[in-house]
Amino acid sequence: MARAHWLVKSEPSTYSWDDLVRDGRTRWDGVRNPLARQHLEAMRAGDLVLFYHSNVGKDVVGIARVVRQSYPDPADPRWLAVDLEPLRAIAAPVALATIKADAKLADLALVRQSRLSVMPVAAAHFARLLKLGRTRAPR
Repeated sequence: MARAHWLVKSEPSTYSWDDLVRDGRTRWDGVRNPLARQHLEAMRAGDLVLFYHSNVGKDVVGIARVVRQSYPDPADPRWLAVDLEPLRAIAAPVALATIKADAKLADLALVRQSRLSVMPVAAAHFARLLKLGRTRAPR
């Protein structure tokens, strides 16, 4: 099965890319949106995840990998969590303004559903975002 691509959003003051790098692994939990829950449920170990700083910065800043697929959120088992590990920082963080200005990214969920905290990313969009960020895709 082909590896899927995702984007997760976090406010840097709550949990930043640097926090994930420092921790080496984290449980991605606390998501309370039904559509985002469906996306968490669809994530599989090995899937690649773009880490986006929301509110402050508004940039794609890193690439993580799903290391444990969905399981009940310990705080509320009606919801789900996944575990992520950092792979590499984006060499040149990709700003939301850059994303919105790029016609090749016009139908990216981040542009269309900006409030959603977990969203799928098409392979072509993933590759485009890495190109804009001057970052090689992990193997």
